[in-house]
Amino acid sequence: MFQGYLPMILGGLRVTLSVASVSLAIACVIGLIGASAKVYGGKAARLSAAAYTTTVRALPDLLVMLVVFYGGQILLNSISETYGWGYLDVDPYIAGVSTIGFVFGAYLTETFRGAILSVPAGQIEAGFAYGLSRWQVAFYILLPQMIRHAVPGLTNTWLVMLKATALVSIIGLDDMVHRAGLASAATREPFTFYALIGLIYLAVTTFSVLLFGALEKLSSRGVRSGGAA
Repeated sequence: MFQGYLPMILGGLRVTLSVASVSLAIACVIGLIGASAKVYGGKAARLSAAAYTTTVRALPDLLVMLVVFYGGQILLNSISETYGWGYLDVDPYIAGVSTIGFVFGAYLTETFRGAILSVPAGQIEAGFAYGLSRWQVAFYILLPQMIRHAVPGLTNTWLVMLKATALVSIIGLDDMVHRAGLASAATREPFTFYALIGLIYLAVTTFSVLLFGALEKLSSRGVRSGGAA
């Protein structure tokens, strides 16, 4: 039915999942930094984080990716020309994960900010009163409870991010969508191959929902339905 192209499509799925996973890790780091800046930072840090989240969430993901890919390449080669390093090419994988991570870091900033604010301030103060350091309070008190509140938003971000990985095919990355395009062009059966990757995306997102649902239950152990421990 797929004329021997199925292994090639599934090979592209590995690239898609790799892009999504690395992008999520980058977005989580950026989100934690942004959320910390908004909640605990000084005025300059709060303004910088607010400018970042407002600007990034207002721009289309594709536009940001094209600016990073082509603009980054121009910038790198401008610097390279100055120092005589020769021509430098931006790797599509690096450009893709960097852009997606940067974009969704803005959304996770707000997710993590809300999760931090959901932890009762009295528990943080009690931790300091018992002589815990700032890092101990963050690791033993804030982080475990913050995860419980952040999981629903994190789940939604992952699902949207997974679909956004299709954008990397625009900059030449050999992902599942790119390979489906090659197969459909060779066989002249675009519906067959695009329907196939649609079903694959559906299967992956369904598995992701189940996985994050289990994570949410795990992080909520010992918490009554009313929200009290």
